[in-house]
Amino acid sequence: MPLSRSASQPTSPATPRAAGAGDVMDEGTTTCPPSKGTTTCPYCGVGCGVDITFSDGKPSAVAGTRSHPANGGRLCVKGSALHETLGHEGRLLYPQVDGQRVDWDCALDTLAERLAATQREHGQQSVAAYLSGQLLTEDYYVANKLFKGFLGTPHVDTNSRLCMASAVSAYKRAFGADAVPCCYADLECAELVVLVGANPAWNHPVLYQRLKAAKQRNPLLRVVVIDPRVTDSCEIADLYLGIAPGSDARLFTGLLAWMAANGRVDRPYLERHTQGFEQTLSAAREDDVSLAAIAADCDIDPERLETFYYWFANQLHVVTLYSQGINQSSSGSDKCQAIINCHLAGGKLGLPGAGPFSITGQPNAMGGREVGGLANQLAAHMDYDSPGAIDRVTRFWRARRG
Repeated sequence: MPLSRSASQPTSPATPRAAGAGDVMDEGTTTCPPSKGTTTCPYCGVGCGVDITFSDGKPSAVAGTRSHPANGGRLCVKGSALHETLGHEGRLLYPQVDGQRVDWDCALDTLAERLAATQREHGQQSVAAYLSGQLLTEDYYVANKLFKGFLGTPHVDTNSRLCMASAVSAYKRAFGADAVPCCYADLECAELVVLVGANPAWNHPVLYQRLKAAKQRNPLLRVVVIDPRVTDSCEIADLYLGIAPGSDARLFTGLLAWMAANGRVDRPYLERHTQGFEQTLSAAREDDVSLAAIAADCDIDPERLETFYYWFANQLHVVTLYSQGINQSSSGSDKCQAIINCHLAGGKLGLPGAGPFSITGQPNAMGGREVGGLANQLAAHMDYDSPGAIDRVTRFWRARRG
């Protein structure tokens, strides 16, 4: 059962979006391109800022943007080779219809005619769009407005449907909004960082190096890695829990019960800011919550389990960083919720260095969702079933269809 914040209490600010990408001029541009430019790395969810150097109108070198809040000048091996992937070779440089090159008027007219014919024959909702997690927020917005506002179909999804839907669902159940209550700087303010179902050493290397540097600066910062596999992220781990696959929820519902049994829940915080705690705790206690039983179900050593529970319960500044190992599950939303519940129960969010932090796989997944990049959303985090939302968006867009 989800524990949630009271409706009267605002959630913490969402993670700031990375700076938008700059334009790289295409082959048809006649104006001489600049010698310098800035953009955003299109690979992982860190969204690193990138400085580009142009030579003879083509990208010739890249470097991390030192002033960018996501990477502070760092780039991983993929980001460092961006200029090698930005050429026109092998790319579609002009519109085609049925394999034949055509002008833009012909391409757009053909697209409009075929979409209209499909909708006449099969209904408005017979067309759909799937968008990358690497688009600019403005591009997401235009696509949502076209399909939802003017073609009259809700079927627009982004990469968030594949990799982030579980995290989105849990955040909405807990906070009433798809709002991540953390930012990258929290990793440097934390006393304990828990990596669950995430291997940032491989998948978010710039962020991993930032965490590694923070640990070197602060020897009191502890890192726990929870993963069935021994990954490269274990290099900086003070404690590794090689749990059985699929036992994440059991681990964290057990943590919630342990915190309550040992007087480590923040009762004043719970009373002021949350609702549903007793029901949530009762649900967590439906299974045997002894350390021996939880350790057996998770296939880990009971002493190591107790160490993790003790560290989590006794530190206020705790960040739990979780990714696809949690989200990509038949019960991914419940696993995310179990993590959030532990933070709410201990008052471990809404302050520097604390919170349940879901990190995505692509750089602008949140930007897409903010303007409606899921089939059950409208713009500005409004749902189709939000009172008055459809009418409000229809009027704002001046759309022919709601």
